[in-house]
Amino acid sequence: MEDHGISNSSEHTEINGSDEPGIRNLALIYSRAGVGVEAPEVTVEVHLSGGLPRLIMVGLAEAAVREAKERVKAAVVNSGFRFHGGRITISLAPADLRKTGGRFDLPIALGILAASGQIHGEKLAGCEFVGELSLGGAIRPILGVLPVAIQAARAGRELVVPAANASEAGLAGAPRPRCAATLLEVVAWLNSKSSLARAPKCEESQPRCSKDLAEVIGQEHARRALEIAAAGQHNMLMCGPPGTGKTMLSTRLPGVLPLMERDEALEAAAVDSICLQGVDVKRWRERRFRAPHHTASAIALVGGGSLPRPGEISRAHHGVLFLDELPEFNRHVLEVLRQPMESGHIVICRASGEAEFPARLQLLAAMNPCPCGYHGDPAGQCMCSGDQIRNYRGRVSGPLMDRIDLHLEVARPKPGLFQQPGAKGECSKQVRQRVVAARNIQLERQDTTNAWLNSKGVAQHCELALPEQKFFVQAAVRLNLSPRACYRLLKVARTVADLDGCRNIGELHLAESIGYREPATVFI
Repeated sequence: MEDHGISNSSEHTEINGSDEPGIRNLALIYSRAGVGVEAPEVTVEVHLSGGLPRLIMVGLAEAAVREAKERVKAAVVNSGFRFHGGRITISLAPADLRKTGGRFDLPIALGILAASGQIHGEKLAGCEFVGELSLGGAIRPILGVLPVAIQAARAGRELVVPAANASEAGLAGAPRPRCAATLLEVVAWLNSKSSLARAPKCEESQPRCSKDLAEVIGQEHARRALEIAAAGQHNMLMCGPPGTGKTMLSTRLPGVLPLMERDEALEAAAVDSICLQGVDVKRWRERRFRAPHHTASAIALVGGGSLPRPGEISRAHHGVLFLDELPEFNRHVLEVLRQPMESGHIVICRASGEAEFPARLQLLAAMNPCPCGYHGDPAGQCMCSGDQIRNYRGRVSGPLMDRIDLHLEVARPKPGLFQQPGAKGECSKQVRQRVVAARNIQLERQDTTNAWLNSKGVAQHCELALPEQKFFVQAAVRLNLSPRACYRLLKVARTVADLDGCRNIGELHLAESIGYREPATVFI
């Protein structure tokens, strides 16, 4: 048999009073669990003793973890190692932390081999291991390897991950984790018989504008609102008849948003990492654009399940959540958005425990003005009664509407506009330059975007001079705005001023922001 770092038992001395020569009795391996987007440390302790062959696992392990005993035994034997023939006790600490999945297969196998003297223990104290084992000893990929890599780097330990997870693990940065395809490779590395390759260094992605804003002809008012929303990260609702370009405008918002900062991108990628689709390492710095169908359930939107998983609002973290045909969503489903829109996170509580997911999203919604969609359209096709229109618009609650900064009425473009020679709007790249400039002003001034200013930040950075105060109070009284709506109106005005490069908020900035708020009081 080839030398893969397997040590002859006669070369080891008796430790801890074992009756078998070469048996060390106890081994300790570090690994990581998965709780939401966190990866708490788990210590895998393996103790070998005499008696009838039996493997006991303790430490709140679920079915997939308990089944590891069969996978590990087959993987160890088929890799050419000796499997202990007596009693094996495995403890996954802390005992009150629920362990799920097959990620503990590799550390359990290494613990058995280390306790039986087949692995030298010099490197184990400074390493962490995750990976599922096949019966033949191959290491299979796992979900959530990016949070593990981030936490292992913070703990100052070297991480070994499945080779199939190498690209994703490399996003965590230096020191890059090591990757292995088989149990043999890991044992040989631990015994200093060979080396393990580092995860590849991630390449910085460039923004791809497959849907350019230049394709939107006309709709200057809507384009301006979209630019303001992008600059300040404001929530926006568009209301208008079918075919006016609401969805077309919405799908082009990511093209005018700046690339995420590295910390933001890692947070968003960590959410993708624990989902079945995984992380797209080629586009990990791009803003996410999530557009769930209106039949989506509350759990699909906010997350949940017996083992909590992120929903669409977390998948849109630092990105855009687009809800088309907003009144068609179940009202209960829409109401669950209210708390995450204010706090920027969602906590999923279950009997088995709780998990917190980030949800710092930008909401973009579109709706028709009535059930048939043509109320107010110059074509005069609407046949809906007043009660039908009120019931339809009443499906979206006032408190949710209050949390949307920009309310935009999208009118039908002029006929024949598309046939004009050279008809073309401003491209996304040009708009993005102004958006990035305004974002930089905000981050330098207050370290966050205007939409996420708290009340103290609004008082500090959205202060008005006396004439602007009088103008603002009169508008708030006339529109009967709530205190929350007033705060959001001031934030939008601050963004308009930033786009214009103005230090102070003027009446023109307030007037424009009020113009994006007034329609809400009309149709709700």
